[in-house]
Amino acid sequence: MNPQAKLIFVTSLLLGTTITISSNHWVMAWTGLEINTLAILPLISKSHHPRAIEAATKYFLVQATASTLVLFSSMTNAWYTGQWDITQLTHPTSSLILTAAISMKLGLVPFHFWFPEVLQGSPIITGLLLSTAMKFPPITLLYMTSLSLNPTLLTTLAILSVALGGWMGLNQTQTRKIMAFSSISHLGWMAIILVYYPKLTLLNFYLYAMMTAAVFLTLNSMKVLNLSMLMNAWTKAPSLSTILLLTLLSLAGLPPMTGFLPKWLIIQELTKQDMAPAAIIISLLSLLGLFFYLRLAYCATITLPPHTTNHMKQWHTNKPINPSIAVLTTLSIMLLPISPMLATII
Repeated sequence: MNPQAKLIFVTSLLLGTTITISSNHWVMAWTGLEINTLAILPLISKSHHPRAIEAATKYFLVQATASTLVLFSSMTNAWYTGQWDITQLTHPTSSLILTAAISMKLGLVPFHFWFPEVLQGSPIITGLLLSTAMKFPPITLLYMTSLSLNPTLLTTLAILSVALGGWMGLNQTQTRKIMAFSSISHLGWMAIILVYYPKLTLLNFYLYAMMTAAVFLTLNSMKVLNLSMLMNAWTKAPSLSTILLLTLLSLAGLPPMTGFLPKWLIIQELTKQDMAPAAIIISLLSLLGLFFYLRLAYCATITLPPHTTNHMKQWHTNKPINPSIAVLTTLSIMLLPISPMLATII
């Protein structure tokens, strides 16, 4: 892709995100979401492969539907209350429509069907943007309207997301699809605590984005698209494979990694809110996700292909590791000790 065109699209992404997260008026928030959608479409379809064109079309249709629902929800609220302010979403029907619209934008169950397909048809770096940056504006809208949302509905969507994200990721062989179901599962953790402690949702999102960025950048450096390519990666890049192992374990939420921190705080807050059954269910369902993270880690570091002795060994790459991978991996592994400080901040 032409560098000038890429610069325009990335700048538009930043502009759309900034407009949405800094606006008080529903129409401005909607405008930012639309700019975001239009800016990411060329990045999804830049390879001109039929799969990429299909992914871009699906993404456009889903996001356009969700944006229409956001506008419809805000207009209904303005009709009944005379308020266009985002934080004044008080009408119950508007709240329900908005929850459905944002769930569709994020890929929460039952509006998740588009997300694995779109991620599979996109390049890895665009997949990283779809999994992290594109989810930030909708999450900020949920954060601003959290007082008006229905807790029962959000808890139901969250538990279903963690269950389906874990369950459907079990039999996948494509790394991008596995990361898509991982994203759906993590969104469930964010949604369940949103009404009770919105700042925890944002903390969870920031840590999730950091760990996911580390995984996607590592997969991009290793040029790995599926599990069979991952099994051959150890002979080419042992250091990157080790980094991938640690980051995946952090993403799974195993202590003493960073990924354990948001899960621990969310379970603690749920028990304080007399929601121990929900906390138990969501903790048990996250074991499904742990299984496919362990499978990825196993393929990356423990499994060697059976035919290594029959062909020439791959040379270890002499390319230096991308500094951003090193920084993100360090943060993904070692942030747990600062949890008391984070707990005082939030």
